[in-house]
Amino acid sequence: MPTREDVLAELAKVKGPDLKDDIVSLGLVSDVFISEGRVIFSITVPAERAEELEPLRQAAEKVVAKLPGVDKVLAALTSEKGQGTGPAPTPPPVRPAPKTGEAASVPPPMQGRAKAAAGGGGEKPGVPGVKAIIAVASGKGGVGKSTTTCNLALALQANGLKVGVLDADIYGPSIPRLFRVTGRPEPVSGRILKPLEGYGIKVMSMGFLVEEETPMIWRGPMVISAITQMLREVAWGDLDVLVVDMPPGTGDAQLTMAQNVPLAGAVIVSTPQDLALIDARKGLNMFRRVDVPLLGIVENMSYFLCPDCGGRHDIFGHGGARAEAEKLGVPFLGEVPLDMAIRETSDAGTPVTVTDPDGPHARVYKDIAAKVWAEVERHKEGGERAAPKIVFES
Repeated sequence: MPTREDVLAELAKVKGPDLKDDIVSLGLVSDVFISEGRVIFSITVPAERAEELEPLRQAAEKVVAKLPGVDKVLAALTSEKGQGTGPAPTPPPVRPAPKTGEAASVPPPMQGRAKAAAGGGGEKPGVPGVKAIIAVASGKGGVGKSTTTCNLALALQANGLKVGVLDADIYGPSIPRLFRVTGRPEPVSGRILKPLEGYGIKVMSMGFLVEEETPMIWRGPMVISAITQMLREVAWGDLDVLVVDMPPGTGDAQLTMAQNVPLAGAVIVSTPQDLALIDARKGLNMFRRVDVPLLGIVENMSYFLCPDCGGRHDIFGHGGARAEAEKLGVPFLGEVPLDMAIRETSDAGTPVTVTDPDGPHARVYKDIAAKVWAEVERHKEGGERAAPKIVFES
């Protein structure tokens, strides 16, 4: 295996933005991570030159890939200040909120669509072969979002669709375990990787590139670069739908997906209690602000049926997500019970939708999947959407 010094020695062959000094002597290289044939690092560049300097990133990956023992290289451009004495980052432009009377008829999240309606540009490039992309998100962790993603994807497949799953939860990838898939993606041609497959569904995750116990200590721009590469540098083939398991919250990953790809919509997962719904509401509002259709809310861990007495217990309350959906005017997709079978099959990598396809839990997921797809088709009738405009309000 190469050492950090070996990697830096190769990167010293790459000229920096000034085309005089190399990127190592300029102090632009940081976050060098080496594990079992994989090398990951970031390169600090001025924010306004990031697109222009994409060839620099590619050149850096190319020289490191030549090192003996290196199977995969991932370089990310970051505008944050790294180690050394490289150029200070340039902050992104901040546009203040419109003054009273200015563009009052077009609120911030709709400005992109208004421009498209007026004949302007702004269309986002799709992923070749993928007809629709759905984001599954939650306002907070621990609500069963990844389990819902897995079973939703399998239910969509059971309903007759060709499905893929992208695990965008960089810091806590769960999809490899849920689909019981291990291994390393193989290159198809150049930088394009072949996704792995579980239960007939194509799967890509950062969990295939690092060990399960390895923490991902990455800055936001590295997360953005990783998600973009897993999305666009994977041979997904012909898919009716790509389901994306988003990390919890409303950060870089969510904005990356909303800005860079034409999302067909977002599914929000929440438990019934008020604390979870507060965070779910934030997720809903974020997708609304970036003009992504809300396909609906799933109430996970909705109720518990005691296997001994048969009694029903609303451990986390009940009906909160349904009430929230009605309040916000978005579809309520269904209730998933808190059940040992769902937990045990998920931990074992044998999802309940596969192990008991005709059982009550699988029927719940299939019903949710049918509603989700109906919403996708309904929104599709409205035509293509323009790229959202993110507005930073003071």
